[in-house]
Amino acid sequence: MQTEQNGDARRADGFETLAIHAGQEPDPLTGAVVPPIYQVSTFKQDGVGGLRGGYEYSRSANPTRRALEECLAALEGGVAALAFASGMAASDCVVRATCRPGDRVLIPHDAYGGTFRLFDKVFAGWGVDYEPVPMSDLAAVRAALGSGADGGAGSGRRPVKLVWVETPTNPLLSIADIAALAAITHDAGARLVVDNTFASPYLQQPLALGADVVVHSSTKYLGGHSDIVGGAVVVADDELAQSLAFLQNATGSVAGPFDAWLTLRGIKTLGVRMDRHSASALRVAQMLASHPAVAQVYYPGLESHPGHEAAAKQMRGSGGMVSFTARRGEEEAVAICGRTRLFTLAESLGGVESMIEHPARMTHSSVTGSALEVPADLIRLSVGLETCDDLLEDLRTALG
Repeated sequence: MQTEQNGDARRADGFETLAIHAGQEPDPLTGAVVPPIYQVSTFKQDGVGGLRGGYEYSRSANPTRRALEECLAALEGGVAALAFASGMAASDCVVRATCRPGDRVLIPHDAYGGTFRLFDKVFAGWGVDYEPVPMSDLAAVRAALGSGADGGAGSGRRPVKLVWVETPTNPLLSIADIAALAAITHDAGARLVVDNTFASPYLQQPLALGADVVVHSSTKYLGGHSDIVGGAVVVADDELAQSLAFLQNATGSVAGPFDAWLTLRGIKTLGVRMDRHSASALRVAQMLASHPAVAQVYYPGLESHPGHEAAAKQMRGSGGMVSFTARRGEEEAVAICGRTRLFTLAESLGGVESMIEHPARMTHSSVTGSALEVPADLIRLSVGLETCDDLLEDLRTALG
C-alpha cells in the first residue's frame, strides 16, 4: 500500500501532470526518468530487522508497485491505494475487509457478470447476502437500505454494509448519481463503493463526490494496451486502508512488478486516450442510433440516454463503451459480432484496439437465469483508437 506523498503540492497539479509524475520521480541511483522494474522477491536487510526503505518481501511491498499505488492515490484523490493481481482480487479484498456473515450488500441490477458471480457463488456461501437494485433509482436504493444500518426497525432484513455501484454499468451503461447515492448511503450507516473501471479517474472521480472506496480493473483503461491483468483499490479513509493492506498482504493478491510497471506506462497517456475513446464512441453511438438494423443504443453521451444529465454532471466525457441491440434478435447479434474486421471479438475492453462481444454468451453468461440477465440481442463495443471513419465503415458493413 502507498499513501499519497506531498499531498498539497500534488493536488495542485493537473490530471495529466499527476499521471506522468506522481510516484515517478527520476531514479536516485541512475537518474532514469522511468521507475525501474524491481523484479525481485526479497530484499537484503542491514542486520535483523534493518530494512532499507521499508522493503523486506515483495508480497508485502515492492518499489515498482508502490510507485503505481502512489500514482493511483493521486489520480483518484484518495489517501491510499493498493494494486492487486486482478480487478476481481481487488473487489474480493474490499468485501472481505468490510463485511461479515449476516451483512448485506446492494449491487447494481445490471452489474458486471464477474461481480455477480463473486457475490452469488462466493460470498453468499459465506453468509453475506446481496440484493440487486437499480442504482439510478434513488427511491429504490432508499427502500433497499431501509431506515438505517440495521435494515430498518422490524424489517427482518440484514444490515447493509456496502452499496456497490458501477457507473457507467457493464454492459447497459446505466448511470448512477454518485453524490446523491453517497448521501443516502452514509445516512444509512453504510459505505459506498464505486467501480470506476468504465470511466477511469480521468473522466470521473468518485471520492470527490462522496464515495468511500473506488475499485478498478486496471486491465482495462488504466493499462490501456491489453497486455496486463490487474486491479486497484483507492480509499478515502486511513483506517480502512490499513485493514485492506493487512488483508492483501495476508492473502497475497498483489500486482507483480512488471504488471505494475506496464500499468504505470499506460497511465501516462490515459488522458489523451480517454479523450479519443470518448470522441470516437460518440460518433459510433450516433451512427448506430440512425441505423435501421439497430433497435436501441446505450450510450450516456446521447441526449436520449436516461442518465445523460447525471453523466454530464459528474463526468468530463462519456467514455469509450457503447452497447446496442440488434433489431432482428439474438442470432443476428451473434452474426454481427462475427462479421467485423477491425472490431476484435474478445472478452475485454479499454485497449487501444476496438473490441466487440455478445455479453449474454460471453462476459455475462454467469447471470443467465438471474434477475441480472442481459438482453440476448445485446452487443457491447469497446471503441478503440483506430481511425474513426474506418470503425464506422466496419460496423456498417457488419450490420448489413
